[in-house]
Amino acid sequence: MPKIVDHDLYRKELLNKCFDLFAQKGYASITMRQIAKELGVSTGTLYHYFPNKKSLFEHLVEEMVQQEIAIATADWKTLTTRQQRAEALGKYLLCNLDYHIKSSYLMIDFSQHQDSQGYVDSPFWLRLCERYQSVIYEFLGLEDRALADFMMCFVDGVILERLLGNDRVDVVEQCTLMGKMISAYLEKYGYEKPEPGN
Repeated sequence: MPKIVDHDLYRKELLNKCFDLFAQKGYASITMRQIAKELGVSTGTLYHYFPNKKSLFEHLVEEMVQQEIAIATADWKTLTTRQQRAEALGKYLLCNLDYHIKSSYLMIDFSQHQDSQGYVDSPFWLRLCERYQSVIYEFLGLEDRALADFMMCFVDGVILERLLGNDRVDVVEQCTLMGKMISAYLEKYGYEKPEPGN
């Protein structure tokens, strides 16, 4: 009887193994042949699931984002205030700092090898931004694009500071401060302030 393969599960297994390869070698430095060899599969198998390295990397990033959002927001159901969520975000980032530094480095490495305008307008990039934006809206308890952009820039900035070796940046402290700033902003500009769980 032929072996039944769950193609979605197998594709995810391949992707999970690729993160460390890209982190060690960098996007530009590794080929599909090298990836296949490191994964212990044929290049034909790899190309069956991913038509090229860019497609493989984009699938990897989307899978990573889906997992990281699920982990980061798992506690949010029990947290009733933005401030509690801001502190939980800081603790999550701190506990997973090495991963976020590696993934930020990989995104920087990948993006510098893309056409900048085509990259920003690509369906891949737009999907990532929409996913992060919807999570931020849930965090805030309201839809405000400017605040969502601020939060994305803030989190990226904190991670970049640590990537650059600035260990003086206290991730939890910064996220706690960000929560206070957002609450003060919402209060000052007269937004209704329903807390996220309400």
